[in-house]
Amino acid sequence: MSVPVFRFAPSPNGELHLGHAFSALLNLAMAAESGGRLLLRIEDIDIERSTKRFEEGIYRDLAWLGVRWETPVRRQSEHFADYAAALDELIRDDLVYPAFMSRGEVRDQIAAMERRGRRWPRDPDGVPLYPGVDRTLAPSERRRRVAAGEPFAWRLDTAAALSSLGRTLYWSEFTGEAMTASMEIEARPQDWGDVVLARRDVPTSYHLSVVVDDAVQGVSRVVRGRDLHAATGVQRLLQELLGLPVPAYFHHRLIVGADGRKLSKSFRDTGLAALREAGLTPGDVKRRLGIG
Repeated sequence: MSVPVFRFAPSPNGELHLGHAFSALLNLAMAAESGGRLLLRIEDIDIERSTKRFEEGIYRDLAWLGVRWETPVRRQSEHFADYAAALDELIRDDLVYPAFMSRGEVRDQIAAMERRGRRWPRDPDGVPLYPGVDRTLAPSERRRRVAAGEPFAWRLDTAAALSSLGRTLYWSEFTGEAMTASMEIEARPQDWGDVVLARRDVPTSYHLSVVVDDAVQGVSRVVRGRDLHAATGVQRLLQELLGLPVPAYFHHRLIVGADGRKLSKSFRDTGLAALREAGLTPGDVKRRLGIG
């Protein structure tokens, strides 16, 4: 029987907070309980927002919590060639297309349609789906606009991808931290529309890089927050299209603030470093998180 492989994969674009601590400690506990391995991955594809200072803070905070991981650490910014190779495969299979509409153009078009009374569909996060205007451009027109240097993003043609498979996809979801039982969840990538897989300024996306990384690192157990549950459908589709292995998943409860909102770097929620400086111990943090 193969040894289970877990991973904790933070982004160095802010300080780790209690939500990250819960996920890291849960990965550590589940790996130990199953006799598995724990890897650390630095998801720094956003090279403008990711900094060395925050990355060093991740190592420091995890060590303080007592989290140990295998080395070397995989840093996504060092593996853009891996993601480009995966994207090239999808391009050859005609499952992606260059989308030239800017974010502003998308907003304006959707707003105009909604003013006319048409309710525009949204993804599970509440973001309007991409209109898909560029999906029907003639190949010659696509080549002309790309050659002219027009900015574009590579988007997954989700309908074409699902049609090429001709079957419904599922993933195995553990029903508890003990990992003694699981259930099959239907993947619904169509709920996300034609997601971006790469941009000019960032040559990959979260969805593309995470499935490639999990495959390269041999990850067999993905333990992460419930906010990513629905997104697993997109990743399941990419795994199938690229012929990648499929991990089993466990989406844990989210740690929320006093206002009931999920903790987030974007709202500058209190980081672990500040808690440490305030005199809290790793034991205090675990008690706050309800971890024995």
